[in-house]
Amino acid sequence: MVSRLVLVLGDQLSHDLSALRAGDRARDLVVMAEVMDEGSYVPHHPKKIALVLSAMRHFADELRADGWQVAYTRLDDAGASRSIVGELMRRGEAHGTSEVIATQPGEWRLIEALEAAPLTVTQLPDDRFICSLEEFDAWAEGRRELRMEYFYREMRRKTGFLMEDGKPAAGKWNFDHDNRKPARVDMLRARPMRFAPDAITKEVLDLVADRFGGNFGDLRPFWFGVTAAQAKRALDHFARELLAGFGDYQDAMLAGDRFLHHSVLSPYLNIGLLTPWEICTRVVEEWTAGRVPINAAEGYVRQVIGWREYMRGLYFREGPGYVRRNALGHGRALPAMYWGAPTKMNCVSQAIEQTQKESYAHHIQRLMVTGNFALLAGIDPAEVHEWYLSVYADAFEWVEAPNVIGMSQFADGGIVASKPYVSSGNYIAKMSDYCASCAYSVKAKTGDLACPFNLLYWDFLVRHRDRFGRNPRMGPIYRTWDRMDAERHHAVRDGAAAVLARLDAGDEV
Repeated sequence: MVSRLVLVLGDQLSHDLSALRAGDRARDLVVMAEVMDEGSYVPHHPKKIALVLSAMRHFADELRADGWQVAYTRLDDAGASRSIVGELMRRGEAHGTSEVIATQPGEWRLIEALEAAPLTVTQLPDDRFICSLEEFDAWAEGRRELRMEYFYREMRRKTGFLMEDGKPAAGKWNFDHDNRKPARVDMLRARPMRFAPDAITKEVLDLVADRFGGNFGDLRPFWFGVTAAQAKRALDHFARELLAGFGDYQDAMLAGDRFLHHSVLSPYLNIGLLTPWEICTRVVEEWTAGRVPINAAEGYVRQVIGWREYMRGLYFREGPGYVRRNALGHGRALPAMYWGAPTKMNCVSQAIEQTQKESYAHHIQRLMVTGNFALLAGIDPAEVHEWYLSVYADAFEWVEAPNVIGMSQFADGGIVASKPYVSSGNYIAKMSDYCASCAYSVKAKTGDLACPFNLLYWDFLVRHRDRFGRNPRMGPIYRTWDRMDAERHHAVRDGAAAVLARLDAGDEV
């Protein structure tokens, strides 16, 4: 006789999950389900789907070995429901129970679906994070600006990571100023750890190829880890082989190196195979031993306990309507080049091709190449949001939406960022080798060969001067524009209009 159902979702693959802690191995039934609704609510990258499904199947086996009863639904099972709620109802009817224990999902659509289910569902807090939602709300209450830097300092104090006698290690909270060096090609640079697919993963790959083979993205080769043990090996490899250079080169981009010193641990962290405590403890261990510099350790810790926790708190504080915000009124359709159509812009081509092949791009490629172009071109932020949610293996709405709607597209009107993250081609030229082999000239400010980023940058600022003209951080930029003569103004605006007209016509840019 089953007393209750214990729901475990595909991004909740942690043995200390609150729902599992509240469950009883002797009386309760764990429900895990591969359902079409979760696989298709956006057109997910096939690698992302394969990662989640294989990790789920491995985790279910671990739960059984740990003494749990597990009812596991495979995507191709006869009689399977399309939805999580449908599977809960099916299992509940089969076992004579309507009571469900769940850990709160990381997306509003699933939270609301569980709330509306004709079942008695108890949603427990997801306490795998450093900061609870209540703590975040208490920190945010009454503040005029919710700046991540101040939240990050509170998380440093709470965890003790990189703290010495109550003060930040090495005397500074933030070493980001040291982390903006361009990188050089290095054939000896280590790569993130890769894992050969086992029998379970191979079976999943065949299923995904059959059901989602038409989605944007290359399914094979597939090299992600799919268990906590593999994720821990990947963490240790990163800490030993790559972390030391992470700080210096975290913003760099190279055409021949997709990963540089990045860890590619976020997919494992976001589905529950690693915890923020594990990652930061290992990073701090390397710094304490003197094997990595402070700017590398601090830069990585800030990503995990600063940005990641801040984004989650903001997503839940702002509510379900956050993803529909559009403060700048942008409405242009997402260009076909984001789905692999040709583009003459080498930086965009490199970022999209990498995304297609790996379901991965690092934060500067996302923010300052694909995100920057979308913002400058006035793309509808809802379409930009859906694209990022679709194509990246680490993208789940609680973390993706604030990064895109807030940080990347300024669609929340400035909650996340005090000014828009826009730049001309000069920033990309400084931080990458992309421009050297581009059809456009990053040095050309006007004319047919001018880099579209150069033209759209000024056009964006002029279009939105009423909003940003009084921003103290942007005043010097507008003064630079005002010093240009009328002929230059016309050349820039006409060039930008031509670029946007080609986008609207579906022509190659």
